[in-house]
Amino acid sequence: MATLSDFIAMLTTNPALAVSMALVLGTIFVNGATDAANAIAEAVGTRAIKFPRAIAMSVVCEFAGLAVSVAVSTAVADTIDHMVDFGGDPHMALIALCAAMVGIVVWGCAAWYFGIPTSESHALIAGLTGAAIALQGGVGGVNWSEWSKVIWGLVLSIAIGLALGYVLSHALRWIFADLTNRDANILFSRFQVVGAGFGSFMHGAQDGQKFLSTAMMAIALATGSDTLAEGGYPLWLMALCASVLSLGVASGGVKIVKTVGTGVVNMEKYQGAAASISAGISLLLATLWGLPVSTTNTKTAAIVGAGCSKSIHTVNWGVAREMVMTWVLTFPGCGIIGYVLARIFLMVF
Repeated sequence: MATLSDFIAMLTTNPALAVSMALVLGTIFVNGATDAANAIAEAVGTRAIKFPRAIAMSVVCEFAGLAVSVAVSTAVADTIDHMVDFGGDPHMALIALCAAMVGIVVWGCAAWYFGIPTSESHALIAGLTGAAIALQGGVGGVNWSEWSKVIWGLVLSIAIGLALGYVLSHALRWIFADLTNRDANILFSRFQVVGAGFGSFMHGAQDGQKFLSTAMMAIALATGSDTLAEGGYPLWLMALCASVLSLGVASGGVKIVKTVGTGVVNMEKYQGAAASISAGISLLLATLWGLPVSTTNTKTAAIVGAGCSKSIHTVNWGVAREMVMTWVLTFPGCGIIGYVLARIFLMVF
């Protein structure tokens, strides 16, 4: 396992490593600026917490989520590592990996510009797959047994998010029916803040692990290996990935917060609390099961479920439809971008 001093020394003598790590860290930053904003969307949208404080809380929780989850289990990171096979030539594999990272950054920045909550997790998976297909000249480099976890994660996270959001909204409204409006608003605001922190923690656990695995892959390939180093993930790399993810969170995400927090459902505070807690539970289950899921999809499903608990007419189905179309296009879109860029990079470099 490379130490931090070894890594710094390698950066000064290995331009390929410096470029690949810069691209990987760029994708982590974009993920923080787009996906991570979803975790605090409801709490900000219902004014349970102000945006600057929500960002500060999210930064701390994202960092803690990655560190704690890796200490417990690296199942999500391992799934990403085993999802594709870039072949036996580390140099060519590193070029393909860099192409995938460029595609993911382009996709994520475009989505952020238009305020569309896209899934950086699915963009990562699709980009890596497209690049592997370009490198191998076919689908032989795709591990379909690992890919099946993505499909299961997509289905289960949305189903659980919807169901929990719906049920928990009804439960909270029933349990606290005797509270005055003032007391209920205070209580549910606190629930929302806790839920937003929990959601940020689980985003760090889920997405942090995915990109941690990608960073380790880049280091292994740049140093002449086609597999991850033995001994797991070094603490300094976890700290680096979590720090960059947190910087991405701190950079903003106002557009995403507006779309998710108020664009899909104009929620009351009890619905926001239900959605935040439901999404966090869904992400926790997926992480424990080793399923790489989209925090964006999970959170939006919980919001829709919470909104439907009052009336299906409270859901802005037009905005929801646009978001679903973006999710649907992410797999083929990022896969094609990763494939095309990998083919170009392999010819040029």
